[in-house]
Amino acid sequence: MKKVELIFIPTPLIGHLVSTIEFAKRLIHQDDQIWITILSMKSLTSFVDDYTKSLTASQPDRIQLIDIPQVDPPPLDLLKLSAEAYLYAYIESYIPRIRNAVRNIVSVKSSSDSTRVAGLVLDLVCAPMIDIATELDLPSYIFLITNTAFLGLMLYLTTRHSQNSSEFESTDPDHLIPGFVNPVPSCVLPSAVFNRDGGYTAYFKIAERFKDVKGIMINTFEELESYALNCFSNGQKPPIYPVGPVIHLNWQPHPELDLAQRDKVMKWLDGQPQSSVVFLCFGSMGSYGAPQVKETALGLEQSGYRFLWSLRVPQPPSPENDASGIAYYKNPDEMLPDGFLERIQGRGMICGWAPQVEVLAHEAIGGFVSHCGWNSILESLWFGVPIVTWPMYAEQQLNAYVMEELGLAVVLRLDYRRDTSDVVMADEIEKAVRMVMDGGSCWEKTTPTRSNHTQNNKFKLRANPNSSEVRKKVKEMAEMARKATMEGGSSINSIGRLIEDMIGHN
Repeated sequence: MKKVELIFIPTPLIGHLVSTIEFAKRLIHQDDQIWITILSMKSLTSFVDDYTKSLTASQPDRIQLIDIPQVDPPPLDLLKLSAEAYLYAYIESYIPRIRNAVRNIVSVKSSSDSTRVAGLVLDLVCAPMIDIATELDLPSYIFLITNTAFLGLMLYLTTRHSQNSSEFESTDPDHLIPGFVNPVPSCVLPSAVFNRDGGYTAYFKIAERFKDVKGIMINTFEELESYALNCFSNGQKPPIYPVGPVIHLNWQPHPELDLAQRDKVMKWLDGQPQSSVVFLCFGSMGSYGAPQVKETALGLEQSGYRFLWSLRVPQPPSPENDASGIAYYKNPDEMLPDGFLERIQGRGMICGWAPQVEVLAHEAIGGFVSHCGWNSILESLWFGVPIVTWPMYAEQQLNAYVMEELGLAVVLRLDYRRDTSDVVMADEIEKAVRMVMDGGSCWEKTTPTRSNHTQNNKFKLRANPNSSEVRKKVKEMAEMARKATMEGGSSINSIGRLIEDMIGHN
């Protein structure tokens, strides 16, 4: 039996890498013909490279990791203007070295009678590398680590660009985006689409390449996004394959996680009643300044509920503070209200990096206040933990809106952005925590109209559903997620169709 090799090219960011490696493992588990080579670009975050190696170590025979020689990163001035433009430029700078690596692999395999290269599997941001596959007469695929709704936005972006090639405006009317039941307000779109310094251009350049691939795999499942997937099911070119939830369930020590601290966290949770603790965690880049930390602390204290808070301290951009006037702290305790730690002793716990999957799996957790990264959303659904939406950056506002539209979340904010002076006040946080934890009634109903009481992008929310209904729906979705990844489940069947389209009857 001839082996089939797929070359994976992920974006070197932790959330992208974890999902990509887990998807690679799922493919080789489902078909023993498949072997995978992952081309690893140097990460922009120091700990990620070692962590990537630890994630692939469990499958050394059929997953090979090749480190690509480092390139000089773009100037930091571009990062200050647009994170998306900076990342896009960084990926583009790797194209010559990735091309050489792919050519070498294809050359070696073409001289072998036992293995053939079946295609390139590219992360979303690596879309410019489709040209490498085309040059070598290889099919290319995109693995989308976010949801079908985000695919709808990207397709909408290309349609809109043909009529209006300028950036989005916060005052634009609501958008009719494929895959959404309701019109989508501008204030929940990713910040990049408003960015005039390369962010919008980067998004558009990525979006226009979707038509050039042979298939798009999405980290979602039919039962979760049935409406959105149905919108793309009739003759969609390229075809769509829902393959999720692809999440990293087998906990491994993280380089930034003190194992003694991890043990302390889990021991504390072991002593808490079932579903009694609200967990706050905001991802690998999730940190707030002192004003927001103080309001969060007061909101948690006023709620009266037990809590576990992964509090990460903002880091300066260099060993010296920049000239922005931002205050940086070495210790998170410095940002907390006076006497807070004494008042919440026994009822709350603050930690640094938390083992999120382990925590969400613990029976003591009853709610999850999250930045709404798609990996975090899928993990919360997998363990049946209702989420409170507090997005920060990238596409997280859109993810939060998706969860609100599906009735699977309690809304704290949909349109919060980390790079503004906006502060979520203690009473808002208290209400959201109470709502997700005690099954209380929803807030006053409003229609989704503009409100100018604070930032320009604010709008009034549709009613939060009764939180007991949210909890019930989330529990049901957890069961569906598990079924989707079992033999005969919707995602396993979709992966089967994908493999058939990729390698045929080898």
